[in-house]
Amino acid sequence: MNLQARIEDVHHRIEAACRRSGRSPEDINVIAVTKYVSLEATREALDHGLTQVGENRWQDAKEKWEALGDRGDWHFIGHLQTNKVKDIIGKFAYIHSLDRASLAKELEKEAAKRDLFVKCFIQVNVSGEESKYGLPPEELESFAKDLKQYPHLQIVGLMTMAPLEAEAEATRPVFRKLRELRDALDAERILPEPLRHLSMGMSGDFEVAIEEGATWVRLGTVLVGKS
Repeated sequence: MNLQARIEDVHHRIEAACRRSGRSPEDINVIAVTKYVSLEATREALDHGLTQVGENRWQDAKEKWEALGDRGDWHFIGHLQTNKVKDIIGKFAYIHSLDRASLAKELEKEAAKRDLFVKCFIQVNVSGEESKYGLPPEELESFAKDLKQYPHLQIVGLMTMAPLEAEAEATRPVFRKLRELRDALDAERILPEPLRHLSMGMSGDFEVAIEEGATWVRLGTVLVGKS
């Protein structure tokens, strides 16, 4: 299947998931995760109208961003080390992996230096897997309260990664829980603005994530393939 065919297939699957859950496909944003593909494959994705690009590591993204960074919006979706913040700040429109106070402090410091605002998702380890990054759910509220001291960070939503399951349906409780956590934060009015977004769902489970409220899905293999 070529790229155009994969794009059309993903769109059809998104539309079907939205029909099942009474949502509008216009509410779903697709991030083309290009971490496993080459510079040329990333360029092809942009040429085909995939304007949201996701990368996990600056070391891998650097060449692509330097060649193509003026095209589309770039999302940093992997674990972000504090010593890499200075490399990615101002280059990535969204950071999906804000998960600790030290990272928030460093992002604020570098954003303030450059007089810019950074859109961030708080990463929550809903599944509790030791192999995954993110805040434990029980720490989310206090962490969110602490973020009010960082005016250059715009918290737009929550992010999580579900376990790799043989059946996508098994991921549903994880996605549902993230939505419930988001709704609880909004009900308490802990942050200045309501959290509009949920970044959840990847190639193997994005349809279930959409049914449970995802607004951003992060699609690699199913969309852009592998080099």
